[in-house]
Formats: sequence, C-alpha cells, structure tokens
Amino acid sequence: MKKLFSIIVFITVAIFPQEMRKNAAYSLFSDEKAARVGDAITIIVVESSIASNNAETKSGRETNLSFDLSGQLDKTKLPSGSLDIGSGNDFKGSGSTKTSGVIQTKISATIDSVLANGNLIIRGSKKITINGEEQLISIKGIVRTSDVRADNSVLSYNISDAEITFEGNGIVSDVQSPGLLTKFLRMLF
Repeated sequence: MKKLFSIIVFITVAIFPQEMRKNAAYSLFSDEKAARVGDAITIIVVESSIASNNAETKSGRETNLSFDLSGQLDKTKLPSGSLDIGSGNDFKGSGSTKTSGVIQTKISATIDSVLANGNLIIRGSKKITINGEEQLISIKGIVRTSDVRADNSVLSYNISDAEITFEGNGIVSDVQSPGLLTKFLRMLF
C-alpha cells in the first residue's frame, strides 16, 4: 500500500510539476511586500503643516525750508516778510499671514512603475461623497522598497516627491468661495 501511494505521488509530481519561476519572488522567511507593477500598497497619510510670516515696515522723511526777511530804516519800519515751507512723509505698514492644516487618512495606491534603482512610483486616489459634498484625495510619489512595512503600508512622510491633493466640491465649498461680483471687484482693486 505504501508503495502504491508513493508511486501515485511520484507520477503526480512528474505530470504536474511546480513552476519554480512563478514562486521565485516569494520568500518562506519574510512577508510578501509590494514590489512589482500593479501591486497594491496602502499609504497612511499623516500630514500637518504650520506656517506663519510677519512683516513690519516704517519709513519717514521730513524736510523744512525757512526764509525770513525783516528790516527797519531810521525808525521807519520796512515791510517784513516770512516764508516757511515744509513737507513730511510718513509710512507705516504691517502684515502677517498664518496657515495650518492637518490631514489624516489611508489611501490604497498601486505601483505604476519600478525605477532602475528599485524605487517604486506609486499613484492612488480616494473619493468620498457625503450628503452631496464630494472630497477627492489623491497622492503620487516615489517610495523606497525599504520603507514598505510588513503590512504593505507606507507612511506619507516616507514618500519623496510626494504630491498630496485634497479637493472638495459641493454645497459647502460653493458657499465658501466668493461670488462673481466679488471676484470682479477684486480684479479691479
């Protein structure tokens, strides 16, 4: 019986051999990581930015010119004259800007291509619609294979040449944008 079973196993292996080239990319000792074109990868977007700028300018100029003429001849008063000219110029200006933003989300992306050095070019987007308000988050950039974690995820700050776009469209974004008349007046002034 053992001989018969061994013969059946041997014939099965001989007829249906395992193709080693197909499984050469998989390791018995490590997790399978995204590394080929078309593989899916999860991007964990954790971005925060804060920027501020302050400026203050003061300048001033003052000019005075004075002319005075008076006289007297033998107790007779001569007409006297006086001329004063002055000018001044003061300018004070100040301004400040401050902006901040925080984005936290996860986006599934795919590998578009693999560079000669092994780095991965990734691209992905996510569209969410809630009550007529549409949000589109898209990301693209270059990822090193060493930055891909065991669960096939990459933190957004490990992406070089990253382009992260967060756009909204709907009722809320329409209300927040200025009207046509306001846009026209801004162009004039």
